Amino acid sequence: MARLAQTADLTDVQQEILSTVRSFVDKEIIPHAQELEHGDVYPTEIVDGLKELGIFGLMIPEEYGGLGESLLTYALVVEEIARGWMSVSGVINTHFIVAYMIRQHGTPEQKEHFLPRMATGEVRGAFSMSEPGLGSDVAGIRTKAVRDGDSYVVDGQKMWLTNGGSSTLVAALVRTDLGADKPHQNLTTFLVEKPAGFGTVAPGLTIPGKIDKMGYKGVDTTELVFDGYRIGADMVLGGEPGRGFAQMMDGVEVGRVNVAARACGISIRAFELAVEYAQQRETFGKPIAQHQAIAFQLAEMATKVEASHLMMVNAARLKDAGQRNDVEAGMAKLLASEYCAEVTTQSFRIHGGYGYSKEYEIERLMREAPFLLIGEGTSEIQKTIISRGLLKEYGLRR
Repeated sequence: MARLAQTADLTDVQQEILSTVRSFVDKEIIPHAQELEHGDVYPTEIVDGLKELGIFGLMIPEEYGGLGESLLTYALVVEEIARGWMSVSGVINTHFIVAYMIRQHGTPEQKEHFLPRMATGEVRGAFSMSEPGLGSDVAGIRTKAVRDGDSYVVDGQKMWLTNGGSSTLVAALVRTDLGADKPHQNLTTFLVEKPAGFGTVAPGLTIPGKIDKMGYKGVDTTELVFDGYRIGADMVLGGEPGRGFAQMMDGVEVGRVNVAARACGISIRAFELAVEYAQQRETFGKPIAQHQAIAFQLAEMATKVEASHLMMVNAARLKDAGQRNDVEAGMAKLLASEYCAEVTTQSFRIHGGYGYSKEYEIERLMREAPFLLIGEGTSEIQKTIISRGLLKEYGLRR
């Protein structure tokens, strides 16, 4: 067992789940990740294997056919999967977030309708907040839903949907003009059921195609275009419009823990590759790991891995305890993603010229790590969240 990134006080069930996932990653993901990633091929067999392990139902309550596990378990599973290939963790991340939002905010009917099928992976989730030109200004959403009898008619364009094509359920945040004083109070989350695929997948609903990306290959990232799309009022998450912003922010807190976990997974793998290579590669008559310049880099990398893991675990445990964790999740996401970029760069430099070759795994990690600097909010957004929370906590008492 490796010394780094270990988690204290796990239950026997948690340890068994993680051991099973770790074995699956070593045998089924790492040996195939390079070929699939370079070909931008969706990892169908890997996803099917995760379904068999019950991973799609990890956080879904047992009464709906899931495993009923905690956010901590989920984060540690994501860390293991991202260690193998980050794109696979992306396949399950949005699914987890949508399932969590339905579990926390859905009506009894919505829970009965979706969660049992989400637990098996029959229904696969994606979620959508962003729009072209919108960035992190969620309150400025322009995609609009207008009430028409027992339905809503939706028009607009959404952007950056992970699993947009392969999913069959999208939690989409759109504007519903309710006359509220604050823009974010006019936002509503709709549960949009659709078939998997690209093109016009339903009347008024189009998935134009995959967006070509620098990294994060294999998993599909898409736009979502509404053009007179009609959806029943019973598909408003929680049954009441105007609550979408709070629902999405609750889901994003889970997502930020996930991104921190993914960053930890990539950092762990980058360290593993570096420490192995440094003991095999020789210069001046000895392994480069015995040169102080390299040994110190390994020490720095390991320290960053450990710090990121501990902050991620802390944020997950706070959420599991029912406490607010926006600051802690922001801190974990900020530190883990920034350290991930640094650790992969250090590993790349230790590999020397070989790190630039597509034959070596570190080349892929170098293209994957930057995504984590912007996913679920940029580092600057995390700093905004953290500073606002701190100023509330440490505000001057007059």
